[in-house]
Amino acid sequence: MFAQPSPSGDSTRHRVDAELRQLLIDTINQSDSFEDRYDAEVWLVSKRDAMGRFVKDPKERMDLLRRIHRAATKAGLQPEIVLALIEVESHFNRFAISRVGAQGMMQVMPFWKNEIGRPEDNLTDIDTNLLYGCTILKHYLDRSNGRLMEALARYNGSYGQYWYPRRVMTAWEKHWR
Repeated sequence: MFAQPSPSGDSTRHRVDAELRQLLIDTINQSDSFEDRYDAEVWLVSKRDAMGRFVKDPKERMDLLRRIHRAATKAGLQPEIVLALIEVESHFNRFAISRVGAQGMMQVMPFWKNEIGRPEDNLTDIDTNLLYGCTILKHYLDRSNGRLMEALARYNGSYGQYWYPRRVMTAWEKHWR
């Protein structure tokens, strides 16, 4: 699993997947995602209206779409799934903080910074958050042999339940595919 609080309830101690820790370290230390300008324009234009519900400024919206596409593609994920996940997790609010302390657009738990030896990383920085979040989701997708629903449940920490993956897939179907 992603991480679990210790049985004693001490939320600062976690069981961490060593393979995922190394993957995050390797990915942090490594880019552009589009094959050509036409592909970029088609994709960006096709997503900008849906993104307008969350990001009003057109320049900011296009910049965010480029960043999400780059991070998702670099991680080997479909950018549209990442868009749907971000919609569900934070509604594209880079400063979002969950009740359990997850931060940024992709709601990454801050303990990962210490686990990979980068305590100075800022999870509200868009590129940092996307890098962590996409790497974690890709790890769970690989671990679940490509079963997206299982990977999404693991990402959310609700493995064995499917309410969260259904929310992401509904967002994908309504706004991003």
